[in-house]
Order: sequence, then structure tokens, then C-alpha cells
Amino acid sequence: MKMVKIEALAVDVDGTITDDHRKICISAIEALRKVEDAGIPVIIATGNIADFSYATATLIGTTGGLVCENGGVIYKDYMNNNRVIVLSDRDKVDEAFEYLLEKFDGEIDFRRTEDEHGRFSEVCFYKTFDPTIIKDALCDFDIEVYDSGFAIHLTDANVSKGLALQKLSELAGYNTENMMVIGDSENDLGFLDAAGFKVAVANACDELKEVADYVCEKKHGDGVAEAIDKFIFNEN
Repeated sequence: MKMVKIEALAVDVDGTITDDHRKICISAIEALRKVEDAGIPVIIATGNIADFSYATATLIGTTGGLVCENGGVIYKDYMNNNRVIVLSDRDKVDEAFEYLLEKFDGEIDFRRTEDEHGRFSEVCFYKTFDPTIIKDALCDFDIEVYDSGFAIHLTDANVSKGLALQKLSELAGYNTENMMVIGDSENDLGFLDAAGFKVAVANACDELKEVADYVCEKKHGDGVAEAIDKFIFNEN
């Protein structure tokens, strides 16, 4: 197994530090605080909006910064005058969504998520249908369709959690080769690829497990705590 000296940690939220009901795992909170107490910055990376992500980071106690909206937005305290940095072209996303509304014309209920008003870079709606339907419909658009398990996201194809993590790392001075990244779903593939050490929790999709350097024995937050203890603190 490849080993690296871990100087920073980036972790996904939904399905990784939360359970199947989106409840945050106490084991993950304790483990992430332990990492921060050791002087290792923790980055929160998620499909959620910046306000949600900032609240999550504040309540847990992480300081490494944020990758939000599947890589469309990044943020770190004291960077860019405490304003988010938007990396995507929102106009492309809106054009694709308008096309879907016209094409399916009521056949599909594109019910927008309650946090839609706070999204800077993407369109997000509840997963009430098979996302392959709209993936096929948008094949000629420069758009990625992400299935987080909880919602479906339309995102500029030129951004990703991995590219955003690299950009945040450049601005904040992190070395991604010495970073451990933990995730669970298909939108974490590029995210894991951006880091020196890749971890998939036990409930992760098969595609993520295939690229991971380590697959946890435990699910969700318990898996996060397992990886942290094993590879940051060298505890069995």
C-alpha cells in the first residue's frame, strides 16, 4: 500500500461523515477535531452550498477551507476578502436546465432543493427519477450530471471537486501529494484523484473503491474515524 506523510485532510460530507439519513456521525466529529488539534487542517468538500458548508466546518471545528457545489465554489477564511470564489460558468448550467424544462415539459418533476437560492454555480433538484434520463438528454451540453445519492446536480463540466481542491490548495499552500482524501460517491472520483492518499468508506460506490488506496471496513463516519486513526495517528 502506498503511504504518504499526511499534512492535510479533505473529507466529503453526505454519505461520508453523515449516515444514510444525513445525520452527522459523532465518531467523525471527534476524529476530525482530533486531526485539527494535531495541527493538520481539515477541508470540507461537498455538493452542498457555501453557507451550509461553512456552518458544518464551524460546528465541527475545521479550518482548512471549503470546496462547495461539487467544485463550483471554494472558500477559506481571510482569502479573497472572505468572499467565495466561483469557478464555474453558471450561464451554461442555466441554459442546460432551461433545455430540460422545455424538453420534458412536465413529464419530470424537477423539484429544486430548498437551498437553491444560495447556489452560485449549479442547479440542484431532488432525486425523484433515474438521472441517466437527463444525462442522455444533456449529452451535447458541456455539463456534468452528478448523483449525490440525495440529489441531482447540474454542474459546469470544466469544474470538479478535484480541480477545486487543487485550486484551494494552491491558494492556501497545501501540498496535495501529502493530503488524504475520503469520500463515498461517484462525484468523489476526481476528488480522490487530486490527492496523494485516497480513501473510500465501506459504503462507497464500487468505482470509488477501485481507485482508493484504502477501503475502510466501516461505513460513514465510523470509516472516517477508522482511516484517521490508522493513517494519521498510526493506531490499529
